[in-house]
Amino acid sequence: MLTKIIIVVFLLAIIGSLFSGLFFLMRDKGASERTVKALTVRVSLSVLLFILLMIGFATGVLQPHGIYPG
Repeated sequence: MLTKIIIVVFLLAIIGSLFSGLFFLMRDKGASERTVKALTVRVSLSVLLFILLMIGFATGVLQPHGIYPG
């Protein structure tokens, strides 16, 4: 359950960073570097989440489920 909460928190942080980048883009009209910093944070969080998911799958903490092709 804790892993699901961590994943959801990461996804919400990624979405928040994406919207803050959009806000800074619309407000500053490209005059500052706040948009680039917000999008850099988003990409960094996405890469970190991907790495954590791969570690979770490799260690068995996360297990894929669903319909497998037979």
